[in-house]
Amino acid sequence: MTANVLIEKDENGYSAVITNFKSTIWGSGNSVKEALADLMNSIKEMSNIYKEEGRQSPDDLENLTFDYQYDISALFNAFSFLNVSRFAERVGISPSLMRHYKAGDTYISAAQAKKIEAGLHQIARELEAVSLL
Repeated sequence: MTANVLIEKDENGYSAVITNFKSTIWGSGNSVKEALADLMNSIKEMSNIYKEEGRQSPDDLENLTFDYQYDISALFNAFSFLNVSRFAERVGISPSLMRHYKAGDTYISAAQAKKIEAGLHQIARELEAVSLL
């Protein structure tokens, strides 16, 4: 099963929540890496509880794969090697505005989010085509 994981910056750091399961499973931490590790630990603990009680784990917990959705702040935390200003210039957004998106103090419209996402996907395609000598 594929778990849809929403990763966001919140008032305590970052959270990672599975959005398509019957039960809410989440993790939190001071970084995206910590939040995802906490989420994986929560999944493991939940699975262990079922085993300890002699019950079958729900299909939700078996053979998981993950799809991730990030808010802008979480994206740049998870992929901290990306230079926010240079990335902004690459996708045609003001670097100053992108820094505000990253900080979470400016609303990002759906159109701007799609523009950023398209830019990320374009970079991924370009990198995928690279061969090293």
